[in-house]
Amino acid sequence: MLRNRLAGAVLACAAQARRLGWVAVALVGAGTAVSAQEPVYTVLNPTGNAPAIERKAMAPRPATLDGKTVYLVDVTFNGGDLFLQEMQKWMAVNMPTVKTVFRVKRGVYAADDAELWKEIKAVDGLMIMAIGH
Repeated sequence: MLRNRLAGAVLACAAQARRLGWVAVALVGAGTAVSAQEPVYTVLNPTGNAPAIERKAMAPRPATLDGKTVYLVDVTFNGGDLFLQEMQKWMAVNMPTVKTVFRVKRGVYAADDAELWKEIKAVDGLMIMAIGH
């Protein structure tokens, strides 16, 4: 009974897919012909469970940028490098006591770049990252 309803539903979906120009492939009740009992289907939720997030406090803001080193970090998002380089030029004219260092982060946005973070921490630097959007 369930197998017939399922087969009918799959055929109806396939017909709708053909009308929409989609290619449809369906496997219904594989292996159920050998059993007289109705088949048992196991359904898994593909969304999964997100891991717990550890909240971290933001870094304290300095009272002034005078004498500080500010890293302008590009993650290679479209035009981010151009924006940061313009920011670097502006800071050189308008904030001459601030040293700026332009760097391109290795890997994709979410990937760790331990060497770059170590470099920034070694000079007690600050960072502006051009992420995009």
